[in-house]
Amino acid sequence: MNKLTPFSRVMIALLVVAGVYFGIKKFFPNLGKNTEAAQTEQGLNATSPEPGGQTTTPENADNSASDNNSSASDGGSSVSAFAYTPAEPVDGKLKGVVEMGAAGFNSFIIRIDKDKNWKLEKADYGASLVYEGMASDDDIRQGLKKYISDMLAFGVSPREIHFVISSGAKKVDITSKITSALKNMKYVVNEVTPEQEGKLALRAVMPQSYESKAFVVDIGSGNTKISWVEGNGLTAIEAPGAKYFQKGISDQQVAAEVKEKAKQIPADLRKTAFIIGGVPFELAKQTRVGKERFTTLKAPADYKAEGEKQKAGLNIYRSLADATGCNQFVFDWNANFTIGFLLNL
Repeated sequence: MNKLTPFSRVMIALLVVAGVYFGIKKFFPNLGKNTEAAQTEQGLNATSPEPGGQTTTPENADNSASDNNSSASDGGSSVSAFAYTPAEPVDGKLKGVVEMGAAGFNSFIIRIDKDKNWKLEKADYGASLVYEGMASDDDIRQGLKKYISDMLAFGVSPREIHFVISSGAKKVDITSKITSALKNMKYVVNEVTPEQEGKLALRAVMPQSYESKAFVVDIGSGNTKISWVEGNGLTAIEAPGAKYFQKGISDQQVAAEVKEKAKQIPADLRKTAFIIGGVPFELAKQTRVGKERFTTLKAPADYKAEGEKQKAGLNIYRSLADATGCNQFVFDWNANFTIGFLLNL
């Protein structure tokens, strides 16, 4: 072996290794296959779809909750997300409105373009002691001035700040005091009837593509407005509001009245209902996914009321669902009848 050249030694070593390899393959043909099979099975399980056919990976696990076809459930029946995206305003102008409702003051700032496309820029919801008679004239003036100053600071022109008194608030005695305070500050106070309020709610809430298959409900504290498109015009009717219990009216009486009025809605418009108002807001909070614009409410039977107002609001909601057979009530987080007022200017 000492006389072998280095090249010869390398060739002999390679022949020995090759012989050992082919010998093992011949006498142990299954060696190593179990490990390969286990690795293949692991790889398949890592990407197997979940029930419903959607594969969840670390990358899309968070996104799956906010998908347009997702559903939300909270101990009752599941509801599908409402997939609709309103058009964004182009070169829009800021407009502001303060709503004086039966439960307090709310303010909204929107950006609106020449085609009436709009976007909510800022909203403030506030309960007020004004309607309980626990606010002085000075409290009212200071409160209104704060709303005005906040809108001016946001960039709304003084000429684009408007005040609207809801049809429910007009039934409260203190409203005249608020109206006087605003008039002393040289502002115009716009009052609306229940019929006008219902039509304005529809103007803000109803997408044009749904006018032939949907209706609108606004469950307020003082009254409920039901509206729909009929022919070339709008129809709106008034029903009891969510604080009817304060007047000693029974649930049965309200349910009967709401059902009777809801039966006026044409049958072909009962597929979908767009719903707004205080109690629907509280119900929608329970199943909202992220910051979605629209939340589909669960069936009335799937909610448990907290307090007398929610109980009364659920009674109205249940009566509407029973009378119309509609099973898709969609809450709009941005819309309000006063925005309809701005769109109508």
